Amino acid sequence: MNTANNDELRAAHSFVVCLLALLISNSSLLAQTQLKYSNFDQWITREIKESKIIGGNTHTLYEIGPTGTWDGKKPYVNQGGSPWANSNIMAKVAGVVKTNVTVYPEKRGNGQCCKLVSHIVGVKVLGLVNIHVLAAGSIYLGKMIEPITSSSNPYAKLDYGIPFTDKPKAIQFDYKVKLSDKPDRIRQTGFSRVKTIPGKDLPGMNFILQRRWEDADGNIFAHRIGTNVHRFNKDTDWVNGAKFEIHYGDISKESFFQPYMDLIKDGDNLKFAVNSKGKIVPIKEIGWGTPDEKPTHLCLQFVSSFGTAYVGAVGTTLWLDNVKLVY
Repeated sequence: MNTANNDELRAAHSFVVCLLALLISNSSLLAQTQLKYSNFDQWITREIKESKIIGGNTHTLYEIGPTGTWDGKKPYVNQGGSPWANSNIMAKVAGVVKTNVTVYPEKRGNGQCCKLVSHIVGVKVLGLVNIHVLAAGSIYLGKMIEPITSSSNPYAKLDYGIPFTDKPKAIQFDYKVKLSDKPDRIRQTGFSRVKTIPGKDLPGMNFILQRRWEDADGNIFAHRIGTNVHRFNKDTDWVNGAKFEIHYGDISKESFFQPYMDLIKDGDNLKFAVNSKGKIVPIKEIGWGTPDEKPTHLCLQFVSSFGTAYVGAVGTTLWLDNVKLVY
């Protein structure tokens, strides 16, 4: 074999080695995909002054997105391509402005994490009428439709989920949990007697992949493609890099299945989305998809208290950091 041929072989060998190295490098990068802003090191702040009739106090609300500020007089819309919304909201009911803050940034190491807290929100009207509501901390992929104009059916004020067609193997994140010292949960809406609900309050994570479609009338239906619904049942220090497997197809007959993992067809847990006509409507999960079916939307939510609106226990807290999808 002549020298020219040897040089060509060496060049080809070097090319193949470099190509393999590049592929291996790229595959390791693709093994985990961090959701945008999910290291929680960047936050938007907005200062909102409440109406004088309820005290006129100014509160700071936090949004997950590029570091900056937002005019507190304007309804918030997601900024910088952030897919995240949360339960920090501005309500304007009959002209009265009120806020709720249950999600906060908190220092962690050289950066920040996200803290979700369940607490009681109090309103005193003209210094005379006291109204108290149980509010849980929540962050989710989607958008909040502000301002909130009534206290009925809070889930109907949010556009739940984002377009998504991948099929990750798992979701991974860091977390810390502090459970309430209360033995039971309560339901406190502010407009009826406080009701005790037996059972410990627990923070939760809801990961749902759906294939959605819309009929001619604008109704939204879905098949459930992938699921992991988890409840955190004990106090922990930071648990780093925890992985939760995504289960595909019908999981209703699996040994790990629990009722709270089931399809969401109706009831107080029903979620909503904006349809093609610009109207917010319920998302009705009418069946389980198959494992090879392709999703159209990802619904991911973290909550300090599981269950329906106005239900939880004061002090239940969930910290989060570094949310990633694992492939």
